[in-house]
Amino acid sequence: MSSRFPGLSGIRLKGLALFLLAVALPTMSAQAADEPDLIFRRSTVFKWMSPNDKLATYGLDDPEVEGVACHFTVPEKGGFKGWLGLAEEVSDISLACRQVGPIKFKNKMEQGDDMFRQRRSLFFKKMQIVRGCDAKRNVLVYMVYSDKLIEGSPKNSTSTVPIMPWGPTDANVQKCGEFFTQ
Repeated sequence: MSSRFPGLSGIRLKGLALFLLAVALPTMSAQAADEPDLIFRRSTVFKWMSPNDKLATYGLDDPEVEGVACHFTVPEKGGFKGWLGLAEEVSDISLACRQVGPIKFKNKMEQGDDMFRQRRSLFFKKMQIVRGCDAKRNVLVYMVYSDKLIEGSPKNSTSTVPIMPWGPTDANVQKCGEFFTQ
């Protein structure tokens, strides 16, 4: 391929590669510490020549509240766009959170703080799990939703975790209202 400016296409490719690397590196390093555990995947739509569409179920522990774990299921696009990470994922996400041990709050938190965040498209969409406290009932409330840069998404799911004693030796049940600020 001849050009009046030899190497220009190579410069463009290098620039594109550097741009993609600059966008991907902060995301990869931020997610590496908080990456959820894949529990299982199940194919939902068969594709002939490319990966199938799937539902994937993940588990993660609340980093600020010891004794609480959440599981969520997200659709994962197949096809070549999904395989390359270019497909925009849909916003249908389900959530279930449960007490899995004695509950201990590590720090003070604000209502609606992010517990977990994950990109759902290359640039414009992210999924968030946020937490709050229903102080009247001493219940932790978790909500998952996705948002887009331009328009939000009304699709969401909520799960609650009543703070209960864990076994006969757990007499000191903490009150979530003491650890959340408005």
